[in-house]
Amino acid sequence: MLATVVTKTFLDRWKGVAIGAVSLAVLFFFGMAVYRDIDLSVYTDLPEVLRAVMNIPGDADVGALAYGAIYSTYGALTLASLALSMGSASIAGEERRGTIGLLLGNPKSRTHVLVSKAVNILLLSAVGIGILWLAGIVVPEMLSVDVTGIELGALMVHMFVIAVFHGFLAMAVGAWTGKNSLASGVAAAVMVISLFAVGLLPLIESLESGVKAFPWYYYVGSNPHINGIDWGHLSVLIVGIGLLAAMSVVGVNRRDLRGQTTRVSLVDRLRANPMTQKVVDRLAGSARVSRIWIKTASENQGILIVVSYVMFLMMGLLIGPMYTFIDETLVRLTDAFPEELIAMFGGGDMSTPEGFYQLETFGLMTPIAFMVVTVSIGARALAGEEANRTMGLLLANPIKRSTVVLEKTLAMVVQAAIVAAALFAGVVGGSMIGGLGMSPGRIAAATALGMLLGLVFGALALTLSAATGRTRVAIFGTVGVALALYVANGFLPFAEGLEGLAEFTPFHYYLSSNPLMNGMDWGHAAVLATAFAVLVAIAVTLFDRRDLRQSA
Repeated sequence: MLATVVTKTFLDRWKGVAIGAVSLAVLFFFGMAVYRDIDLSVYTDLPEVLRAVMNIPGDADVGALAYGAIYSTYGALTLASLALSMGSASIAGEERRGTIGLLLGNPKSRTHVLVSKAVNILLLSAVGIGILWLAGIVVPEMLSVDVTGIELGALMVHMFVIAVFHGFLAMAVGAWTGKNSLASGVAAAVMVISLFAVGLLPLIESLESGVKAFPWYYYVGSNPHINGIDWGHLSVLIVGIGLLAAMSVVGVNRRDLRGQTTRVSLVDRLRANPMTQKVVDRLAGSARVSRIWIKTASENQGILIVVSYVMFLMMGLLIGPMYTFIDETLVRLTDAFPEELIAMFGGGDMSTPEGFYQLETFGLMTPIAFMVVTVSIGARALAGEEANRTMGLLLANPIKRSTVVLEKTLAMVVQAAIVAAALFAGVVGGSMIGGLGMSPGRIAAATALGMLLGLVFGALALTLSAATGRTRVAIFGTVGVALALYVANGFLPFAEGLEGLAEFTPFHYYLSSNPLMNGMDWGHAAVLATAFAVLVAIAVTLFDRRDLRQSA
């Protein structure tokens, strides 16, 4: 038996953190290798305000772009996501798996267990930062790239603190509610909304000071990799971490902890209501497994609600009126950016409402939103049942393995469609409120392509889940592949002779046809739909042939 909760949690989690950090280090290497061949004047001739937005010092080598594009943004998002995953699993995850009782059966108090989990968030975040820090020193030396003016150590310190902040936020929500999906959903929503607000609010003079209400501002607002550590900004995040830690201790000690068998899904609640009981019984059947997709969808309702809310309100409805408040000189700022760089963020320009929505909503946030939902279901669809030791009970009923896979896939499609409906309604509503005159048909085209993109990666997670029976492999593997393909799709146009390789990434078939301006490209939609169908077929085959695991 392992000596401490810290040791066990660390051994359970370190591989995922290491894989994520190493993947980012590899992307950093290739990104810097591409950037070093770009004409410096493309960036040094940009207006000062644009260089500030891109975190490019005026006297730095263009290789410094790799720190801003990969480390400062993708690196922070990845490490913060890993930290919030650890935070949500610290207490709520143990309750979901039904292991919190076994853990507390040892002579350990609730506070001791919580503190041990918190220590692991610190330790594992430090492991990820250490790998990135080492790569940030070694890679420029290997490629002979001058990174004069870059404060790598300051960036790493700020990145560590923002990752821990989101980890402790998820831990606090989980400690008070005992709901793993709600904890991860709330922390992820805060991260995404904060990132969005810090990027958009400075463009609106009357709302510029509002960025100080968002934690991401205190991570990146002082441009730490250019100006060094800002202790004032860090102190705000550190105080926040302390308050969240205290809230976690209070929450976990005041609440009756839940066992795995006490979870109540949406289907259970509807069945308990006399007004909806008959309808739900007809849909779900008398046996819970007769409609596996309904059960699966109800179990993932927490993340779905949070993501749908964010995409409808924050990334859809509010963007329209915000566009009308942006100063006209700022609207045309993107004309100064190189076309290849704009493509890194999904393309578009702020001179049109469609271009603005593409940059702010559809370029990065929409793929993330769909993948949060689809990858979560795909990874846990099969491996989650095995980890929870419920797969045997499920298959003891007269159903085929292929039916289980297909019903889980149906749940994924239904939830992706709900997110798509929320996004579509939000963007159409934002266009109407702002008087932007955007075409609902073209909005539907961009939304549908985003949904298909999310389903492709959800099917990849399902395939990895079917092949390995391990949730973490499915999640980290899919996220790593998605990140690599996204960055490759943005980098390839920079490399002469490699432009055509972008067609081998699913992201190329998402926005390259500019659906908000041109409508649906049915050829691109067919490619994404085919990729989704092929991956699901592979998942069915792999799951049919594998010996199932009955332990976590």
